Amino acid sequence: MADATTESKKVLRSAPCTPEDLTNLSLELGPRRATAATREADMEQQLNRPTWSRQIEFTLAGIGCAVGLGNVWRFPYLCYRSGGGAFLVPYLLMLLVLGVPLLYMELTVGQYTRRGPVHALATVCPLLKGVGIASVAISFIMCIYYNVVITWALYYLFSSFQVPLPWQNCNNTWNTPNCTNHATNSSLSSTASQEFFKYKMLEQTSGVDEAGVVRWELLLILLLAWVLIYFCIFKGVKSTGKVVYFTALFPYVILIALLINNAQLPGALDGISFFIVPKWDKLLSVEVWVNAAAQIFNSIGIGFGSLMAMSSYNSFNNNVLKDTLTISIINSVTSILAGFVIFSAFGYMSHLQGIPISDLAVDGPGLVFIVYPQAFANMPVSQLWAVMFFFMLLCLGLDSEFAMVEVMVTSLMDEFYHHLITFFKRKELFVLAICGAAGLLGIPCVMQVGIYVFQLMDHYTAIVSILFLAFFEVIAICWNYGVNRLSDNLEEMTGKRPNIFFRLCWLIVAPVLVTVILIFSIIQFKPARYGDYVFPPWAQGVGWVIAMGSIIWIPLGAVHTLWVLPGSFMQKLKLSVTPYALNEKPKMPYYERGGGETHPGMAVISSDIQLPEKPPIQTNL
Repeated sequence: MADATTESKKVLRSAPCTPEDLTNLSLELGPRRATAATREADMEQQLNRPTWSRQIEFTLAGIGCAVGLGNVWRFPYLCYRSGGGAFLVPYLLMLLVLGVPLLYMELTVGQYTRRGPVHALATVCPLLKGVGIASVAISFIMCIYYNVVITWALYYLFSSFQVPLPWQNCNNTWNTPNCTNHATNSSLSSTASQEFFKYKMLEQTSGVDEAGVVRWELLLILLLAWVLIYFCIFKGVKSTGKVVYFTALFPYVILIALLINNAQLPGALDGISFFIVPKWDKLLSVEVWVNAAAQIFNSIGIGFGSLMAMSSYNSFNNNVLKDTLTISIINSVTSILAGFVIFSAFGYMSHLQGIPISDLAVDGPGLVFIVYPQAFANMPVSQLWAVMFFFMLLCLGLDSEFAMVEVMVTSLMDEFYHHLITFFKRKELFVLAICGAAGLLGIPCVMQVGIYVFQLMDHYTAIVSILFLAFFEVIAICWNYGVNRLSDNLEEMTGKRPNIFFRLCWLIVAPVLVTVILIFSIIQFKPARYGDYVFPPWAQGVGWVIAMGSIIWIPLGAVHTLWVLPGSFMQKLKLSVTPYALNEKPKMPYYERGGGETHPGMAVISSDIQLPEKPPIQTNL
């Protein structure tokens, strides 16, 4: 083949090749791993791509991306609802057979291709290249409303400097006659912390039909949040790598301090016992196992593209397995540590108010913005613990948020670098435009109707869309690209192939589990609601439009791939599931770019390559 590539600068124009020839040659040259020439050309193309200053910066950024607000509110709530310690059994099992292998898979693809999710998925499976675009879309949608949670955390942080805490009693102008300083089982009364969240911070309307006005305090804090995000990422990995030293590590200092404090409070041991002592009958429920898998899945961030985008800035020979184990294990340890902190506070509140622990927990934002602040109000030095807790939420939210924004920036820069630099002149201005656009789209979330908009976006994005994305991503990489190719890529980067455990998980366990989770999620799907409020049909329709904003790219990407590939429908279909089929010359040095104005990305065969009469087909599916 060396002789065939020595003068491959000329394009075959006088000796035409048929679509069948191109199909067969693409199948033959879509190798199990890139040749040395391909890798050399690819690395030359990537010389200007930035890398992490130190590899520990990627590890910390990965931890910060995976460890987020969901570890503090979602995990403890699922434990409470699923029988305490009984939930830990399926949770740890799913971590082993689902979380670690799929994270290993994503980091490998990102590091090997040195591309964001769009180009990476187009490389491994052209037919499903829309999955990469969908992951960018879902990350952008999520970063719009996720920053609203950071806004709430900042609002509570600023309010925590008041003496007494504004949610400590009912002697405030926003309180109603039904306000009480102690939690009760009555639906007619509400606690001081509930009323602060609902009537002071949100000034919540009665439903999504009543928009209300903009909450100017929240709008200004939202602007502040986006300014923080911008200065974390405006220099790319060079600035992000420095920020994560603090945002990824400092929350653990606060969590440990909170645990030491809470463990000394009366009733704390009862709360911890509720957390770790299992109710074994709960293990018979399929929902518990599905919830455990979904929590691992959403917590690590499989399908969001964030970690794949960040791993594309790694050095080519980085030890992927070490980062995989570090990120996934620390993510789960953080969830369990947060469980001890939350449930020890629940035990203290149960002791003070004389009601069962099971009546205290609230799903979603209520756990950290209603229940836990209520516990602070009764602690010694309450202002100190409140400031520490909400500053921890800020750190947890920031590094997850800038990871989602980085997906959008990386993918667009990969695809339209020259156009964007020509228009914006500097990458920093392009990042500013992305942050500005997301900030403007987030304004409805800081209106009086904002909590309903937030709940609607969260339900149809984090629950509905992400499961479809992850399903198709696993199919594209594990089955289409193939375990053999993935193993070859790892061997080329690290010198070692993955062991039999990972290969079995990629080939059988992970695809089956993701499929089961998707099916059960569809069967058990419930329309969006906020507390007892059920969204009207038109609002549910808007929710599905939000969900389709990311899902629709999967079929659109497939149609576009089939449209641009040459040959009959069956030949197009065969090429569409062939890795590297859409790649241009930098990836496939045997081709010259051609196709004219209509198909500028298509490859034309070099004049020096002799077409075999019946080339062997190596699909390696």
